[in-house]
Amino acid sequence: MTLFKATTWTRAALFAVPLFAAQVAVTQLQTDVGLSPFSSAFAAEKKEKSQEATRRTPALRNSVYEKLSEAQVAAEAKDLATAKQILDEMIATDGKKSLNSYELANVYNLYAFIQYSREDYAGALRSYEQVVAQPDIPLAMEINTRFTIAQLYFVQEQWQKGINALIKWFEMTDTPNANAYVLLAQGYYQVKDYDKSLMNVQKAISMSEEAGKVPREQWYNLARYLYFEKNDTNSTVVVLEQLLKHYPKKEYWVQISHLYGEQKKDSQQLAAMETAYVQNMLDKGNEQITMAYLYLNADVPYKAAKVMDKGLKNESIEGTSKNWELTGNAWRQAQELDKAIPAMEKAAARSSKGELYVRLGNVYLDNDQFKQSITAINKGLSRGGVKRPDTARLVLGMAYFNNEQYEKAREAFIAAGRDERSVAYADQWIGYMDSELARQKSLQDEDEAMQEEEAALQAEAMQAEPESQEGAVRGLARIHH
Repeated sequence: MTLFKATTWTRAALFAVPLFAAQVAVTQLQTDVGLSPFSSAFAAEKKEKSQEATRRTPALRNSVYEKLSEAQVAAEAKDLATAKQILDEMIATDGKKSLNSYELANVYNLYAFIQYSREDYAGALRSYEQVVAQPDIPLAMEINTRFTIAQLYFVQEQWQKGINALIKWFEMTDTPNANAYVLLAQGYYQVKDYDKSLMNVQKAISMSEEAGKVPREQWYNLARYLYFEKNDTNSTVVVLEQLLKHYPKKEYWVQISHLYGEQKKDSQQLAAMETAYVQNMLDKGNEQITMAYLYLNADVPYKAAKVMDKGLKNESIEGTSKNWELTGNAWRQAQELDKAIPAMEKAAARSSKGELYVRLGNVYLDNDQFKQSITAINKGLSRGGVKRPDTARLVLGMAYFNNEQYEKAREAFIAAGRDERSVAYADQWIGYMDSELARQKSLQDEDEAMQEEEAALQAEAMQAEPESQEGAVRGLARIHH
């Protein structure tokens, strides 16, 4: 099997950047975990006191509850200025000392929501920190707030603080969900603690699968990237297989094909890339060229040539000398010389060096187009940049020989023999040519002798008596036999 460089891509180019945004999006604060930066917990707590035995939450007085409700209504109506004014007046009028810890926690909670709505994330974070700083607040309120604090740290790219806050949250909750493990994995990824990141994202994936759900694409992608960074090709392939099962995309077919190649799984490498190709996913020229190389490596040159030909025609593959050469070589290996020649002609015409004209001459020779072969090789030699001029002159000698230009053939072979790498082949060809010329001379001499004998017998027959002519005719017959 002839091996080809299957791709110009590097491993790093394929996998250096995860297809996963590690930074927590602000909009995910609500959607990912079902929590809101604004909690209406105080309303529920007014009706139902905390069941936490270890905490005695102070009561929420009616006067405070009414003002908080008024501020909440304004906030929900997006009248943030009014909501803030109410909260400011509560602190200014009653003072912090007049509010118990639970009441004050709810004031800071509403402040945080207002700041969050104004995209003042640093301010929102400070306010949420004040919420959890209050003693004896309901456990549920503290748990929810600590999770939001962790998220806000991530939003501000304070990764280690976010991790610490999330670990504290994990210590307090009995029911962490998959999203929480992913959030922690994101944090560890950002501080380059890849082992802990991988452990947490795999936990999230397992939880989702056990619940009969399809894990999110981003989760698989984080795991894929982390396994890749650990040089764990086998695990990376397993994750990519899951991605292709649930999220079949071009980039995953390309990546898994590359990794199958690293695993020496040639048939699977080809099958993965071919799957993407037949679905018209490989719209980039370098992808199609890789497909062609894979076909060549699998000894399927005809399919390689078809891929290249199609790409060149629709211009998804650039019509460079190199690409036309690849196409021509594929057609040649497929024994489609009539198609190989036009491709090689284009390749040679686009090259500044003579090497491709020499290769074109080889194809012409294979197709018994000796004159064209002579012209192409001579053009290549005169242009320069031929890797093996000695080999080119050997082929030139063959073309001259087949075109019955024997003296020029001899000159070409002698020139080739000046390179010690080709001297043996040149001598063999000169010897063969001399032997062939001698054989042809012998046949020619025999033919001429026969012709002379035939002419003599015919003359004799014309002069002989009628009864002797019959013998002369028989003599001519013997000559012809």
